[in-house]
Amino acid sequence: MKGCPLACLWCHNPEGISPFPETIRRTNRVGDREFAKNEDVGQYYSVKDILDLLNKERVFIEKSNGGVTFSGGEPMLQTVFLLEALKACKDEGYHTAVDTSGYSSSENFKSVIPYTDLFLFDLKHLDNTRHIELTGVSNRVILENFMRIFESGKDVMVRIPIIPGYNDDNENIKELRKYIEKTNTGTLKKICLLPYHKIGLSKYKRFNIPLRMDNVELPTKERMVQLKEYFSETGIKTKIGG
Repeated sequence: MKGCPLACLWCHNPEGISPFPETIRRTNRVGDREFAKNEDVGQYYSVKDILDLLNKERVFIEKSNGGVTFSGGEPMLQTVFLLEALKACKDEGYHTAVDTSGYSSSENFKSVIPYTDLFLFDLKHLDNTRHIELTGVSNRVILENFMRIFESGKDVMVRIPIIPGYNDDNENIKELRKYIEKTNTGTLKKICLLPYHKIGLSKYKRFNIPLRMDNVELPTKERMVQLKEYFSETGIKTKIGG
């Protein structure tokens, strides 16, 4: 779902920032020749459209024990539509998941929790000042919603982006692990460590968005393994990627 209230320095999906459909100019190269064409990014869907798409894949979804995940962008930015879609999916018997930064009102989360089986929840930085510097927003409402979901008893997967020089310092990592251990009520299913990558950098030029972070090195394999082992000590299943 398009639209995101955050402005993360490392965002690799800049096409998901605006909530509206956009037209971009894409240039493809074949040998020495370049071919440019307009490309639409984003389109409007009704809840019925979503159900039609899901029902075409129902056999595959059921065989793989899958479901439907609403991601973005930030799906909670369109809570009214999201709630309607979640209700419809549950009525059809689908397992539902919401992939969220946690940045939305408590009322919005209270409304979708009953119809969501699993939350994929991002935690980026625990220091509020640093969180504002990195994402443009405070983490206070995010952490409140994190605890609210645990109190509801719904399943959770925590996703932590690992951005060298920005949030991978030992102090933040230590505080993140401590916070996860403290808030977990037993429904935390997995911790996913997401190593920074540069796959999305080329998108910034196409969307005419200033690139604010282009000199970051990728986290080493050794560092990611070290972090995986560190978070695994909590007894919670931890994986690299996700």
